This record gives sequence, C-alpha cells and structure tokens, in this order.
Amino acid sequence: MAGATWPVGVNTWVWTSPLTDRSLAELAPRVAAWGFDVLELPVEQPGDWDPRRAAQVLADHGLAASVSLVMGPGRELVAADAATVRATQDYLRTVVDAAHTVGARVIGGPAYASVGRTWRTTPQERAAACAELVEQLAPVVEHAVSAGVVVGLEPLNRYETSLINTVDQALAVVGPLPAEGIGLMLDVYHMNIEERDLPEAVERAGARIAAVQVCGNDRGAPGHDGIDWPGLLTALDRVAYRGPLVIESFTADNATIATAASIWRPLAASQDALATEGLAYLRGLMPVAQV
Repeated sequence: MAGATWPVGVNTWVWTSPLTDRSLAELAPRVAAWGFDVLELPVEQPGDWDPRRAAQVLADHGLAASVSLVMGPGRELVAADAATVRATQDYLRTVVDAAHTVGARVIGGPAYASVGRTWRTTPQERAAACAELVEQLAPVVEHAVSAGVVVGLEPLNRYETSLINTVDQALAVVGPLPAEGIGLMLDVYHMNIEERDLPEAVERAGARIAAVQVCGNDRGAPGHDGIDWPGLLTALDRVAYRGPLVIESFTADNATIATAASIWRPLAASQDALATEGLAYLRGLMPVAQV
C-alpha cells in the first residue's frame, strides 16, 4: 500500500441540493466532528450561499474548502451561440471568485458542456470542438491564475457527455493551457466506466491532476464496492498527488438531483453512514502513524 496520506473531504450533495447558508451551517459541525478535513461546496447558482459567510463557518470548524462547478442546462462552452458562451464564462469566473474567497485551491467539474448533453461527431468535428473549448476556456483560466485557483476539468461517462470521457481526452484540452490555471479533476465513478485501467489512467494524468472525487462504483461509499482502492491510492502516491480525496454522492431527497445522477435507490443505510463509512475506509488505507 502507498505510504502517503491525503486529506479526506465530502461534497454537500451527499445531503442536500442546492447548498444554502443555512444547510452549510448545519452540516459543517457534523462533518468536522466525524473527522473530515474538507467540505466541498457546489455552486449550482451564484447566490445560493455566501462565500464570505461560508469561509467563516468553515474556519470556525477547522475545515478546508473545495468547490465544484455545476454545468446545468444552458451552460455551454462549445457548439453554442456567443451569448451562451459568454454567460457560461461569466458563471465560471464567479465560481473562481467564490473559491478564492473560501480559500479553495481548485474548482472542479465538466467545464465544457451541460451534463446530459450528447451529440455525435466525426473525428474532424471532435477536434474542432476541442480546439473551440481550449479557446473558450482560456479567459476563464487566465482569471483563475490571477485568483490563485486551478480549474479541474472533469471527464464524465459516456451517458452524461459525448465530449470529454477519458483522461487522455481531457489532457488534450488542458495541454495547451497553463498548468498553474487548469488541470484535471478525476472522478473515480466516471473513470470506472471509461478507463480500462484506473491506476494506469491516474499515472497518465500525472502532474496535471488538480482534484480527485471518490465513491463506490454504485455511487455509494468507497470500500463497499469492486474498485481496487489500494491500487488507485498507490498510483496517486506515485504521481505525488497530495490534494484531498472528496467523497461525492447524492441525496435522493431532491428530485432534480436524484434524477440527474440516476439515484433510484438508497446507496447506504443513511446519507450519514455513506459519508462516515467512506471516511473510515479511506483512512484505513492510509498509514496509521501518519494520519
């Protein structure tokens, strides 16, 4: 097993959507008491929660922050009209600013097209779409660099996007852009569908890994599934990734998010159990003396 340790985080989507100031104030002390290091805050709509207030809440409970961007309907950087692209860039810059305020190093998500949007392309059309994506991401990345934040471009599985499904496809997009402003967010759920060998994919991503989200192959707790977690963490150790491992799953209590994430049944005895069992499993893989 790897000799490294990583901070462990959890996304507030495990319990609620959208995140609000009130729900954050309720969740933060519980998450901290369980022993998490990081709380991940999704920005579904700017204004859902106040970044300055969130920064204080997290500080009060000794939690670091990560931030996830949300590509809902109408948020597009490719194959869209100019007004839609500009609005999406403005949204992404707002998320960068929120991350800067709460002290998050990375914003992560599929910063290219709305989740669920798929379309067929020829190889030439795909290459053109990726070139367009590089062009449209460039001003967002420039803003991120000025704020000391990194955009984590997240490959999604084939059922949620037709544009960026794999590490290699994501690397082709981030490659021409400055490493200090953009890298990859690796989500083990999507990787388990699209990558033939997870540790190998991690090693190909290497130094461009900006963030890592984890959950079981059924979207449940890490460890209650068939993923080779020791092998995955060993690969992350080899590439010297030392950022957080953030558990991302979803509540079935919100119809919109449950439908979007295809959560049709309980994934654990409770949402609290999903988080705490995942935390215990991940910590159990790390060297006790260093935790």
